[in-house]
Amino acid sequence: MSIVDTPGTNAIVREHETLTSQFVPRSDLVLFITSADRPFTESEKIFLQHISAWGKKVVFVVNKIDILQTEDEIFQVQNFVRENARGVLGSIPETFLVSARNALRAKTGEPALWEASRFEHLERYIHDSLDEISRLRLKLLNPLGVGSHLVGKYLEVIISRLQFFKTDFNLLSDVESQLDLYAKDMQHSFNLRMAAIENILFEMEQRGQVFFEDTFRLARVFDLMSKTRIQHDFERQVVADVPQRIEQKVGELIDWLVGSDLRQWEAVTEHLAGRTREHQDRIVGDIGLGKFRYDRERLIDAIGREARQVVETYDKNREAKAIAESAQTAIAASAAMEAGALGLGALLTTLATTAAADVTGVLMASVVAALGLFIIPARRRQGKMKMLEKIASVRTRLINALRAQFEKEINRSVQHINEAIAPYTRFIRAESDKGLQAQANLGRLRNEMDQLKGRLERV
Repeated sequence: MSIVDTPGTNAIVREHETLTSQFVPRSDLVLFITSADRPFTESEKIFLQHISAWGKKVVFVVNKIDILQTEDEIFQVQNFVRENARGVLGSIPETFLVSARNALRAKTGEPALWEASRFEHLERYIHDSLDEISRLRLKLLNPLGVGSHLVGKYLEVIISRLQFFKTDFNLLSDVESQLDLYAKDMQHSFNLRMAAIENILFEMEQRGQVFFEDTFRLARVFDLMSKTRIQHDFERQVVADVPQRIEQKVGELIDWLVGSDLRQWEAVTEHLAGRTREHQDRIVGDIGLGKFRYDRERLIDAIGREARQVVETYDKNREAKAIAESAQTAIAASAAMEAGALGLGALLTTLATTAAADVTGVLMASVVAALGLFIIPARRRQGKMKMLEKIASVRTRLINALRAQFEKEINRSVQHINEAIAPYTRFIRAESDKGLQAQANLGRLRNEMDQLKGRLERV
């Protein structure tokens, strides 16, 4: 058995690192001695906190009770020490109040002082606590106390570490939420910009309807006979600069998309800047604006090509030519019916022998001639319908093509951002996984040691 008498508490404050690391972890039982004239000083409290952290069995000894005048004073000191010790240890320790001076005098020639020293209770406790079985129990409990201390210490480190990374998880959660909102906001803005492109085609439809109403009528029968003029008027009045305006809007759409993506990326990197600097020595991979590359020319080629291909499916020359030919066909059909009607009238007039018959023949010829008046309106309706169908087809395919390309680019943008911050994301997740695994292992060790401690204390 070894008994270590540590320095006084003033020295302990200065050298508590040495004491804690060399003596306390190796001890099986701590007799914590304080004085009745100054019980449980602040420096003693600090030292007791170090001892308690190692899970040692602590017994309190209050010396110098011979300076106290009454039992009430002794009782007050005892209660004071116990309550303060409980605040540190979490439980009330065994406490003995003694007079070492009187005990020494009793053993060196003044036996009458032995009972007043109250030392017998302390000796008996030490004798009983340090018998063969109790010493074995304390000896085995010692490493469990050290182990519990280390487990508790590193659990605090792990929990603190996980709490530290909680800020990073919150930041990544913020980024994820912001990217979701960004995609929704972009979708809303895209719909507004697509409405501007749709309006260009709606305006073309309106001009086309006005064109057919104004051109396909009997008053302009001579204009309808000029194929070149009809074709030119349709291209100038209806189609006009539609392809150029659509191309301009698509260019603006691309610029808006590129600018929005760049601003979003800058916002994300700025949001994470502080934390990435915090971990930069341990993050594998580069995080920075340089990783974000957006090729505007690629977008122009991808989105612009889609738009041009759709718009070009409406061949203004072919459509204008078809309309002009339809106009000429209407004139020719009307003329043929007029000629046929006059010939039938003449035939009926020749064959008729009465005035009634002459009148009937003329009426029949007039009815047939009037049918020519329906050809131009019919062709007008037919032309308008075909034009509206084709423009509607162009509008639908253009919107679908742009929307598909837009969604692809938004997904690509979000993917680029996620890939750019991936080193930071991987680091945080890996550190968190390691921390959680270590926490689980330490928790399991603590439970096992608590079970062993309980079994030893029952021996």
